[in-house]
Amino acid sequence: MKHAVIIAHPSPDSLTAACGAAYLQAARELGHEVILRDLYRMGFDPCLKASETPTAEGLVFGADVLAERAQLADVDVFAFHYPLWFNGPPAILKGYVDRVFSMGFGYTPVFGGAKPALTGAKLISFTLSGAPDHWISETGVLPALMSLFDSHLAAVCGLEVVDHVHAGGITPGITREAGEEVLARVRQTVTRRFAGVSI
Repeated sequence: MKHAVIIAHPSPDSLTAACGAAYLQAARELGHEVILRDLYRMGFDPCLKASETPTAEGLVFGADVLAERAQLADVDVFAFHYPLWFNGPPAILKGYVDRVFSMGFGYTPVFGGAKPALTGAKLISFTLSGAPDHWISETGVLPALMSLFDSHLAAVCGLEVVDHVHAGGITPGITREAGEEVLARVRQTVTRRFAGVSI
């Protein structure tokens, strides 16, 4: 099984980045292959180009998009790691999805709609927020995010949503113990969801 760990956080020392590293290590300990796509460190350009939108003349993808699609071509699990900003994913991750998972990779056009192109692959997400868990729950933020982002992406591309693990109350100065609890949840989730699974 091959995982793509996709991290969207500007700080390499963030808990989000640490969660990505914990996932990577846990998956490798299961004997799985893992590639890391750290979007900020890659300098990924999230801005969709006019040439990448369908026109009567067709569309042309940038070299960076084609290279990224080649990296992801045989991935079985897409593992997103990101903070919630204004209750949504960072712009760099949304732009990554817009450009990389679009026509020709995530789906192909068919008469009357689109045909998923990633059927059989899985999506799992790990998110952090400064807002406490009870607020995220009471306001319906997480179900709304999962509906608009996880479920929609999965439906268009044919992905199976495996899980969405969220930790709230992540603010500057949280204790080392609290951070370790979050990382332990990441490792436990990888083991629970993927131990003994092969494709």
